[in-house]
Amino acid sequence: MKTYLVGGAVRDRLLGQPAGDRDWVVVGETQAAMEAAGFRAIGRDFPVFLHPRTGEEYALARTERKAGRGHRGFVVDADPSVTLEQDLERRDFTINAIAQAPDGSLVDPYGGARDLDARVLRHVGPAFAEDPLRVLRAARFMARFAPLGFTVADETMALMRAMVEAGELATLTPERVWQELRRALGSARPSAFVRTLHDCGALAVVLPEVDALYGVPQRAEYHPEVDTGTHIELVVDMAARLAPGDDVIGFAALTHDLGKALTPAHRLPRHVGHEHAGVRPLEALSARLKVPAAHRELAIVACREHLNVHRIAELRDATLFELIARCDGFRRPERIGQLALVCEADKRGRLGSADSDYPQGAQLRRAHAAACAVNARDLAAEGLAGPAIGEALRRARIAAIAAARGGDDTPAT
Repeated sequence: MKTYLVGGAVRDRLLGQPAGDRDWVVVGETQAAMEAAGFRAIGRDFPVFLHPRTGEEYALARTERKAGRGHRGFVVDADPSVTLEQDLERRDFTINAIAQAPDGSLVDPYGGARDLDARVLRHVGPAFAEDPLRVLRAARFMARFAPLGFTVADETMALMRAMVEAGELATLTPERVWQELRRALGSARPSAFVRTLHDCGALAVVLPEVDALYGVPQRAEYHPEVDTGTHIELVVDMAARLAPGDDVIGFAALTHDLGKALTPAHRLPRHVGHEHAGVRPLEALSARLKVPAAHRELAIVACREHLNVHRIAELRDATLFELIARCDGFRRPERIGQLALVCEADKRGRLGSADSDYPQGAQLRRAHAAACAVNARDLAAEGLAGPAIGEALRRARIAAIAAARGGDDTPAT
């Protein structure tokens, strides 16, 4: 049986990156022969098998022919006559079209190793244009590999623009868009995902609410980067720095300023009320992409409350208590720490502010911890009952917040 290690395992080894899952391609075999050798078939759309001992995936070498619109409109041919080179040719990028033989030698007919050395993301051939999902994959690979110096080849970017202009991305399902976005937000440089899609025109198709932020000015004294789209890029990268791999934090960072796209032109560059205006487009985006509840709920809280957290020193103790309660911080205590991280990413995601302190985050966490330490059971033990417990709990928590803020130079009432 002729087997070759392919795809990301080869690519990452050549880049010196940590090894992930290993995928194998098998040349010259049939499904019957694979099953007779003990492999278990799992592929629904093409012949993929699990190794009987290692559990790793082995796929028969195959070609694909476009037979319809979208990323699933393909006819697969896994005849034993399909060569390794033909299998590699159907892959998306040259850096993913390298195979490794059992003796360690490389089969690299499309120059993937050369592009790895040059740090270039380049499509293998014209068949790239047949699968619109590859536009999002290009952006997601950039979110992962931009820190290594990768750029998208000019001809690949031109092809991606042509695919967008042809309306190919309209065939993508919300689930696949969300899957790529979520993985990008958990990567080292999410801004590269956003920027790549914006540069080829795809962002306006899959995330129009975010694309609308480009070209929207902000007040330079608060945002030296001025452009709101640039600000969002800085914020998502700061979120990735503060909470590596956390796509829940990343999604809230990406969407916290959507309301700025709705500011009337005559009010620019001021954005009064943008935090409340942004909730509606955020809810629309979340519904369209079927965003999970945990992501959506934190994003709405961050959108609505980030200015309040920034000015926490100006808030009265009762107002701060109400903010925590409004965020469901007593029933979902983890949310306050998440909110603090998103707000820190927003404040430090500005030109020249990457290394600035953000004491508001610590102040919010300290006030929240003090309020949570007050227990309704203790009040019940004092003989209180019914609505009286709720009101006493509120007063006691506000008092606890006031005591915790004693060293914060904040209002006491």
